[in-house]
Amino acid sequence: MRGQVEPTGLRVFGVRHHGPGSARALAAALDRYDPDAVLVEGPPDADDLIPLIAAPDARPPLALMVYAPQDPSLAVWYPFHHFSPEWVALSWALGRGALARFCDLPQRHRLGQPNDADRGDGLAALAAAAGYDDADTFWEDCFESRESDEGLFDAVNVAMSALREHDLIPTSAREAQREAWMRRVVRETQKDGAKRVAVVCGAWHAPAILSESARKDDDQRLKGLPKVKVECTWVPWSEGKLALQSGYGAGVKAPGWYKHLFEHAVDRDVRWVGRAAELWRQKGQDVSPGHSVEAVRLARALAALRGRPAPGLTELQEALQATVCAGREAPMLQLRRALEVGEAIGVAPAGAPMMPIQRDLEQQVTRLRLRQHREAEHPPDLTLDLRDELGRARSALLRRLNLLGAPWGEPRDQTGRERGSFAEVWRLRWRLDMPLRLIEAAPFGNTVAAAASAKAIARSQAPLELPALTELLDEVLLADLPEAVDPLLTALSSRAALSTDLSHLLRCLGPLAQITRYGDVRATPAERVRPVLVALFERAVVGLPAACRGIDDLAAERLCESVEAAHLALITLDDAGLLGEWATALRRLCEDDDAHGRLRGRATRLMLEGGRLGGDELARLARLNLSTARSLGDAAGWLEGVLAGSGLLLIHQDGLWSALDQWLSELQDEDFRALLPVARRAFAHFSHAERRAMGDKVRALGLAPGPETRRGPTVHEGRAARVLPALAALLGARA
Repeated sequence: MRGQVEPTGLRVFGVRHHGPGSARALAAALDRYDPDAVLVEGPPDADDLIPLIAAPDARPPLALMVYAPQDPSLAVWYPFHHFSPEWVALSWALGRGALARFCDLPQRHRLGQPNDADRGDGLAALAAAAGYDDADTFWEDCFESRESDEGLFDAVNVAMSALREHDLIPTSAREAQREAWMRRVVRETQKDGAKRVAVVCGAWHAPAILSESARKDDDQRLKGLPKVKVECTWVPWSEGKLALQSGYGAGVKAPGWYKHLFEHAVDRDVRWVGRAAELWRQKGQDVSPGHSVEAVRLARALAALRGRPAPGLTELQEALQATVCAGREAPMLQLRRALEVGEAIGVAPAGAPMMPIQRDLEQQVTRLRLRQHREAEHPPDLTLDLRDELGRARSALLRRLNLLGAPWGEPRDQTGRERGSFAEVWRLRWRLDMPLRLIEAAPFGNTVAAAASAKAIARSQAPLELPALTELLDEVLLADLPEAVDPLLTALSSRAALSTDLSHLLRCLGPLAQITRYGDVRATPAERVRPVLVALFERAVVGLPAACRGIDDLAAERLCESVEAAHLALITLDDAGLLGEWATALRRLCEDDDAHGRLRGRATRLMLEGGRLGGDELARLARLNLSTARSLGDAAGWLEGVLAGSGLLLIHQDGLWSALDQWLSELQDEDFRALLPVARRAFAHFSHAERRAMGDKVRALGLAPGPETRRGPTVHEGRAARVLPALAALLGARA
């Protein structure tokens, strides 16, 4: 068998979903056949929505969304662009007054049912027989790039019939049901009076629709199908999502390229290179006419060497990178984003039904008296008073949208992050892709709150690091999503119990302390968070000594930042018991000779700032850590840890400066020069006034009489002149 004979009054056009050549040929074939009914592979559940694509405000790319209203996670999308054969067929029918219907197995019988395993790639066998390594390239060369559409669909029918005849792609039970339904719709359409019926479907199904399968066999296959309630609507899509779309099983690697092929059947390589050159010139890259000419020549030469009828996207990519980009990859990335994929976002027709989450957001926007400022506008900042019910509700909505990945507002400062504050400042801007982002969030729930809560819970099950999980809990509480709090706390406790990274444990304390300390400002359940915080704190205190030993400088720097963050968190919490336990841990760290010097120094500084370390004790620790018995790196690390922070606190510590002065004076020249970068970095963050005060401090200590004066009252001017440049480099001052 080499193709099926079409019955009188029926033509089947096997196409490639989103195939530009198929779409162009289909338009010409429909003009010749002039059917009075056009049936398109798609969900009959949405037949009533077909006329909406003729609305003047409808602009592809669009997707037909079919979902179960009781469970929005059961949803499927059918994306269309203006180069999709299905879109061309429907538009042709509406423009000519012909009947337009979908003919695939309805989604009310498919949603919620397990999908069959993917079909094998029988097309690869045809490609191999034709000498192609890639099935997609074979299809494009043989079917999509034909200069004439005459005989195209006959050739497709013959090819697919051969595949089915030799059972190269076994037909599953679900596929058999789909094809039985398609034949049923054809019979019903003819029974309703259609004289010339055109069926537009995926190429694989074309021979099956022409099959002489008996009506009772089809009825038997379709007997007892499950059924769920579904709703349908048109939703905006994007060319980026078209490249990654799901539910249809027909992804498009380069929608921008496909659109170009559909719009320019002749000289497509010349026009493509011209568009690429224009894009690069807009980006400030010099592209001469000579570059463009050579790119076209090279692309055509590559196509000829590979036996292709015309340059494809691969040949044009290679030619442009070799000629215009001089082999560089970065300019090609710009081209791929802007031209190969595309940046267009569709507009759904105004009459399309709203999804539940869209309706919910629209109602909240009205109730909360929020204005949808467009991207081109410059709206004023919105200040929210969190003591007011309206302010809290607005804040919760904006944060829920952020959790959904559909940001409408951006916090302008961190004031609102402090639970003790009653104000938040937001910059609102309604983005063009907002409807698309809401659609992506729709499977999580029918309302903004339900969807945000479900998405947060889903994210908590992902392998997030502890700080990210804690921040997620923080956002959930700020967004007033109580249903998600317990699952996140459970996930946080489980993840913390298995974590061996002390930095992560310490960094978790900050957000948890904020929640526990200021939870009453926003009516958040602080009492449910505190046990988790205490458990994390206890694990962190127990693990701190071991974590500070045997680590390199980079790990020590990271752990220092985490220790300081935990210290600030405990100050915020203001719990005497936990602060006392933390002070004990820091005291032990100060005395731990095996701990990294920078961590010992940082613990010393934190104890000093907290008023738990006196001047005499600081001087003792300075003498111990800045002695020649210490390695240069260890002593320098301790010094850097102590000096980080405000310089004013250190200016009055005579013991520290005396120990520092003695240590520096005893260093060999080679060691002193090796220390300079570390010392310079330690002093660099101090203000000019602080550094001047420190210089005065050192001078006063050096000139003061008494038994501790090392140099005595007499200054040797010549020797001092030799020291001053090095001292200036140390303090970051001019000599």
